[in-house]
Amino acid sequence: MSNPIGTFTPDNLIAGDFPRVTDFLAIPSGSLKRGTVLTDAGAAMATGGTPYAVLAEDADASSGTVQAPIYLTGEFTKRHLILAGGVKLADGDVAKLRSLSIFAKNSIPAA
Repeated sequence: MSNPIGTFTPDNLIAGDFPRVTDFLAIPSGSLKRGTVLTDAGAAMATGGTPYAVLAEDADASSGTVQAPIYLTGEFTKRHLILAGGVKLADGDVAKLRSLSIFAKNSIPAA
């Protein structure tokens, strides 16, 4: 019997037990991946921008605006958080996220 809801594939985005508060946000355009750091306008945040949330699932708004699930708080693996253009988080970005109770944690490299 197949799963009617979908299949979960672990991706190591979640990095701890800090409570994750969820909501929905309109994504106006583009195709964004789970883990993208978003602005309150639903766009991928650029380095130095103002963060709002972390995208909880892939969102494809290439044909128009979609409502996408987001995390407003939580602990996430730093290397799995995505900024506009695939840029890595800078120290200032991590501090801005922390002020929202979004914690970017370093992962332990595989042996």
